[in-house]
Amino acid sequence: MLIGYARVSTDDQDLSQQRTALQVAGCRRIYEEKVSGAKRDRPQLVRLIDQLRADDVVTVTRLDRLARSTRDLLDIAERLEGAGAGLRSLAEPWADTTSPAGRMVLTVFAGIAEFERALIAERTGTGRVAAKARGVRFGRPPKLTVDQIALARRLVDEGRSPREAARILNVHPSTLYRAFALQPPEDAATGS
Repeated sequence: MLIGYARVSTDDQDLSQQRTALQVAGCRRIYEEKVSGAKRDRPQLVRLIDQLRADDVVTVTRLDRLARSTRDLLDIAERLEGAGAGLRSLAEPWADTTSPAGRMVLTVFAGIAEFERALIAERTGTGRVAAKARGVRFGRPPKLTVDQIALARRLVDEGRSPREAARILNVHPSTLYRAFALQPPEDAATGS
């Protein structure tokens, strides 16, 4: 059975053109929603996938009505395949997983998406290494400055408890302990 899925991004937009095209294509049931494709929570799409039977074909007017990115499209296509269903796009005839050629095209897309992810990961890693070499520090900024840590050490050396020193500096005691662990006392650092 052909099952249609129609989606628009905003309430201002109209689903009637998609609905008509899907009816003309022979869809007996049509799931419709007005929600951004970027949102993971698309209740009608979830409902459609949950009710699929083997040999059903999910039909859309265009692939961008179903998925926002190549990765999203591949994830949805995989879920459809898991249910034994196919995917067909009216505007992109090559995107028909009910045919061997369509499955091949989707496999090529999957390979391209995987390659793209690997390139992004490689560039990100290279950029991170270069930034660290330039002295860029990643993560949250330190809660305490070097001067504040020195003050806390002095307070503790003068007999105050680390808890008291932390309270004076308005930080949690564990923050102070971490700072002490990361920055050795000055006499140990200078060897005196």
